Amino acid sequence: MQVLVTGATGGIGLQTAKVLAQMGHSVLIHGRDSRKGEAAVRDVRSTAPANVDVRFLQADFASLAQVRALAAQVVASVPRLDVLINNAGCGNFSRTVTTDGYETTFAVNHLAPFLLTNLLLGKLEESAPARIVNVASRAHRDKEIDFEDLMSVRRFRVMRTYGRSKLANILFTRTLAKRLAGSNVTVNCLHPGLIATGIGQTNALARLVWKLIVRVRGGVSVEEGARTSVHLATSPDVAGLSGGYYVKCHLAQLQTRPEAVTDAVAEQLWKASEELVGLPCSS
Repeated sequence: MQVLVTGATGGIGLQTAKVLAQMGHSVLIHGRDSRKGEAAVRDVRSTAPANVDVRFLQADFASLAQVRALAAQVVASVPRLDVLINNAGCGNFSRTVTTDGYETTFAVNHLAPFLLTNLLLGKLEESAPARIVNVASRAHRDKEIDFEDLMSVRRFRVMRTYGRSKLANILFTRTLAKRLAGSNVTVNCLHPGLIATGIGQTNALARLVWKLIVRVRGGVSVEEGARTSVHLATSPDVAGLSGGYYVKCHLAQLQTRPEAVTDAVAEQLWKASEELVGLPCSS
């Protein structure tokens, strides 16, 4: 089986890649830092069977052009793609914008995987049965999508913005599952648990604050955090199941108001996302 794990040079992404390779699956490791990427490849290969193919692909998810290049590289470099795990993400303590002019948290956590997944759908459908796994978060609790301020221009709060991006992951999962019905490609999302991995922070103070939050709220290990991703990617128990939100390998209830996750809201987000990433408008 061929798997692509985004954001796999550290944290639960790296652990996910290691477990999948140990199971005998070939793994494409994505990251934005080539030095960390090559180190991750060595780490994964060190515990994997000798015949398992492990490779690194570089792309910065803060650039939609690089996301497109990554998709093209995947399509060209592997004959099939059985599983796509959208794990890459960030959470910024101050508002920044990407090279495309979009708020970074929303762009990296939602727009980048939205674009990558759509560009890889053809390869996934050719490889069916195939699976898509989106790493969301319990941070979606009590959040809603503000279509008047998707880029958090009027009001930026780190957990508010991060939580909305994770709600977007869930809405994307639900809408994509409906669009893929009958294709033999499934998509599910998950909450991995609270993990002290730094959530993409480059600022030392921000990393310290996040680790303190995790300690106070009771975090889990990277091994535990990766477990549900691996389960959704490989377990026969979820074969054919699509559109679900999972916690600790079990189907779970969303923790937000029902009106925040209606089909109408999900479709509106899909169309807005298509426009933002430059995909043709779908019906």
